[in-house]
Amino acid sequence: MIRLSIHAEQRLRERGIPLAWIEVTITEPDRTSPDASDPTLLHAFRAIDAAGGRVLKVVHRVRGGDILVVTAHLDRGASR
Repeated sequence: MIRLSIHAEQRLRERGIPLAWIEVTITEPDRTSPDASDPTLLHAFRAIDAAGGRVLKVVHRVRGGDILVVTAHLDRGASR
């Protein structure tokens, strides 16, 4: 189950990022990387065609069967 932190909910609204993009980025990422400062966090990246090919970065934490999205944004500097 994917849940959003309060921060993530606010950022998705502000940035106009649909939940469907979050879900596909987490479940079918182009690539992932661990967070440099928090080993419990994972960064998932996926190019989003509907966003002109820009790369969505989703920072999340997996606990058992739950996934908590901490934040997400279209990452100008990321590549596929």
